[in-house]
Amino acid sequence: MSMDSYQQFCPMAMAAEVLCCRWTLLVVRELLLGSAHFNDLRRGVPRMSTALLAKRLKELEAAGIVVRKPAARQAHTHSHQTHSYQTHTYELTQAGQELRPIVEAMGVWGQRWVTTEATLRHLDANLLMWDMRRNVNPEPEPSARTTIEFIFDGSVAAACKYWLVVERGHEVDLCTVDPGFDVDLYVATDLRTLTEVWLGYLDWTQARRSGAIHVSGSVGRESELRAWLRLGSFAGVPKQVALAGSSQ
Repeated sequence: MSMDSYQQFCPMAMAAEVLCCRWTLLVVRELLLGSAHFNDLRRGVPRMSTALLAKRLKELEAAGIVVRKPAARQAHTHSHQTHSYQTHTYELTQAGQELRPIVEAMGVWGQRWVTTEATLRHLDANLLMWDMRRNVNPEPEPSARTTIEFIFDGSVAAACKYWLVVERGHEVDLCTVDPGFDVDLYVATDLRTLTEVWLGYLDWTQARRSGAIHVSGSVGRESELRAWLRLGSFAGVPKQVALAGSSQ
């Protein structure tokens, strides 16, 4: 019997043995959000080691929550020789899909009851930008490639840059290295401010007026960005946390 077993026949205890290992529900969250390739899953859990991610995926597969499927063969050219290799995708089974309301309920609970300051102690530019990238819905579709450069200063975390590239009929790309395209819109801010906007703690317009977010470039492009960029999944959930030491 596993050392981690609760040794209870209770269905909740049995489910907890499968789902409550560290990182497991976050991997399920990524799958529910549409990540199917190993590298995409890694970008959604950037602080999780590659070895542990592979281990958790195998555990979820053994539990019947995830199925691994062969994907199209990929070609790679090296030293004038072309090699093909097989990749795989990961999909949730029916059992995995039934976890959606559980994962969403946990997110709602966290947004409602975990304090703002506790949440903002865990700033992560890679996770923020990846989450923003998959929530971009370019409608109306741009008439030409649109490149948006995000510039984070170093007041709270290390200074860094990211580029969102939106092309007609193509998936939105997130680049951590300059893609070499002309930039249509620059967004300069600090990591905490953009995270607050993303979580619904701070309004974009308010942040612009206060100078916490600086935008330069085409006014039309900024309007497009505001239209395309939906906030985080739980941004609309109101906070219910009482101030420390207050009475209710």
